Amino acid sequence: MRRRYRHTLAAVLTVLSLPLIPLAAHAKALTVCTEASPEGFDVVRYNSLTTTNASADTVFNRLVEFDAAQAKVVPSLATKWEVSPDGLTYTFTLRPNVAFHSNADFKPTRALNADDVVFTFDRMLNPDAPWHKLTPSGFPHAQSLSLPKLIKSVQKVDADTVRFTLSEPDATFLSMLSMGFASIYSAEYADKLVATNKTDDLNARPIGTGPFAFRSYQKDAIVRFDANKAYFAGKPASDQLIYTIVPDAAVRAQKVKVGECQIALSPKPLDVQAARSDKALKVVETPAFMTAFVAINTQHKPLDDKRVRQALNMAFDKPSYVKQVFEGTATPAVNVYPPNTWSYAKTVADYPHSIEKAKKLLADAGFPNGFDTTIWTRPSGSLLNPNPKVGAEMLQADLAKIGVRAQIRTVEWGELIRRGKAGEHDLLFMGWSGDNGDPDNFLTPQFSCAAVTSGTNFARFCDSNLDKLIADGKRTHDIAARTVKYQAAQKVIKDDALWIPLAHPNAAVITRAGVTGYQVSPFGRQYFANVEAK
Repeated sequence: MRRRYRHTLAAVLTVLSLPLIPLAAHAKALTVCTEASPEGFDVVRYNSLTTTNASADTVFNRLVEFDAAQAKVVPSLATKWEVSPDGLTYTFTLRPNVAFHSNADFKPTRALNADDVVFTFDRMLNPDAPWHKLTPSGFPHAQSLSLPKLIKSVQKVDADTVRFTLSEPDATFLSMLSMGFASIYSAEYADKLVATNKTDDLNARPIGTGPFAFRSYQKDAIVRFDANKAYFAGKPASDQLIYTIVPDAAVRAQKVKVGECQIALSPKPLDVQAARSDKALKVVETPAFMTAFVAINTQHKPLDDKRVRQALNMAFDKPSYVKQVFEGTATPAVNVYPPNTWSYAKTVADYPHSIEKAKKLLADAGFPNGFDTTIWTRPSGSLLNPNPKVGAEMLQADLAKIGVRAQIRTVEWGELIRRGKAGEHDLLFMGWSGDNGDPDNFLTPQFSCAAVTSGTNFARFCDSNLDKLIADGKRTHDIAARTVKYQAAQKVIKDDALWIPLAHPNAAVITRAGVTGYQVSPFGRQYFANVEAK
């Protein structure tokens, strides 16, 4: 993104000079302009929403899904489930005759069955499983959620029945299974890849049961999918789905305006405003279950001192940042999840914007003349960071007022995620989206000790008290009891200044006026099975 969009005209002229990417030969192709490349297609390895949207939400299904409209878990690959009175056993009945996709090298010989579910979870949970060892990058969600400790066993009862046994009750377990990482894989496909020494194809050529079958990927350019005509929920409305990767938001907006894309994801606020007055376009939006933030790496000195972290929070002019970067499409964030979420700690106040108080805190911490640090951000805009360059420069300028000399490092999105998970950053512009309305979607992945190991805890903060509050909050289904724990957790997070919370945005998408069936998700998930461009 550019400062105050000064290069918008250049971007528009560039896109108008580019050759149009041809759509499919038949009319029912849906082309989506998206902001970044997926890290891969083996979704269990990754934690970015971009990857989830290009794999879990197109190619795969899960045992259950979370219906945002109904705010509840609904059947998917499992038609029903039973939970034991002690909350330790979950028994799922699988949907019959669900077909896996095929490709040039693989033709399934059977429908989905319990073996596929057992394989999917054994791979993540069992360090002795062959495919566990074949995935050296690890399983960030399974690790951050402590699933190897939580799930004692996953057993095949019969071909159509699977039983999960937990080590302790967990109020989030069922909704957890709706997350992208819980997508169900074909054990038969995995076995063939091992036999033919093509194990990399699990990531490069995914096979699932979802509404679209993967066809091809041209890195940093385009992903093509074909409709799954045998999809158990009915053939998708579009015969082909095409993801065109366009990092520049201004270019995405222009492409949808001229009809080169039917849908543009993560538009800039100004482009959303312009689209409202264009009869050829529609804006679809909803409040998002998301938070934009700057993670402060507590393992790097002097950021390991909470007085320093508090000073950074006080130095930053958050209202000005939200006004300039989000331009009326977000509300300033105080805590880690949006205020309309149950258990939100209304009594936890934000740090005041005070340069003098920030300077005093730095002096008390032994840094009266400030220190050197780095600000890490992405090059292209997204829903949770519409203008990375401007945002980083605003933080840099505010920190300079208290003597903190911050160098901006702009890192490509996939590399930023990888290096952020490795803890290389000092200050990291990042965002988090929950997969359902449960507060634990934020707390466990971002603040648990297990999430430091998995890499999703970008603050790199492990505290036994905070860890216990989060863990205890999941052990009961009593909302009132969980609320007490989660409000206490929010107070610890705020007092220790692990983040600079930035904003809770509206999720907005621009579509062509003729697009039907598209619904924007508060969780940022993209489901195109019912979408058609007329």
